[in-house]
Amino acid sequence: MREIVFDTETTGLSFSGGDRMVEIGCVEMINRVETGRTFHAYYHPERDMPVEAFNVHGLSEAFLSDKPRFGDAVHELIDFIGDAPMIAHNASFDFSFLNGEMQRCNRPIIHMNRMVDTLQIARSRHPGAKHSLDALCSRFGIDRSHRVLHGALLDAQLLAQVYVELMGGRQIGLGLLAEATAASAAPVVAPPPRIARPPRIFVASEGDLAAHAAFMRGIKDPIWGAAASG
Repeated sequence: MREIVFDTETTGLSFSGGDRMVEIGCVEMINRVETGRTFHAYYHPERDMPVEAFNVHGLSEAFLSDKPRFGDAVHELIDFIGDAPMIAHNASFDFSFLNGEMQRCNRPIIHMNRMVDTLQIARSRHPGAKHSLDALCSRFGIDRSHRVLHGALLDAQLLAQVYVELMGGRQIGLGLLAEATAASAAPVVAPPPRIARPPRIFVASEGDLAAHAAFMRGIKDPIWGAAASG
């Protein structure tokens, strides 16, 4: 099954309030294994960059000034994601911006039945724990030492690893497969030939036959005698 893990960076918290998406990063997975294919793009927001947002992702107005507008480059994103399920952390936030941008340039929105929210999965699997991406990386021993600022592609790559762990870990999908593959690849060793033993012949002795006959004569009114006389 093909899935897309993605993350976005924005100018703020509300697309309907005038904020825009400035970065998206996507990681392709097939059967919950990263294929190595990714998609990454920056977009001109057509507005200023609030300092609060800049402090989160470090994307300045100057840096984004020569980047394409979303509507001018959206076809590349659409081609990459196809019709695969879309996985994000706090996915409703990322979907609101992605679909807001799609609507703004008159493109079909991504249907919500394709949305997979790892935040909701984490809350159901680990109630009462911390569920931020950083906290989940710590829980599962995923290295995030290179994460200084938020970055869409980096966060998507970390989330892909978190998603696998939330869904049972790599050993569920890969360990058993590897063992089965190794078993099927092992040479078949034929068992040693079996040596047939000669049959043993059991014959009653004359003494055994005489003892049996004496025993049978001592039985009074045997049922087989009645059957014979009838």
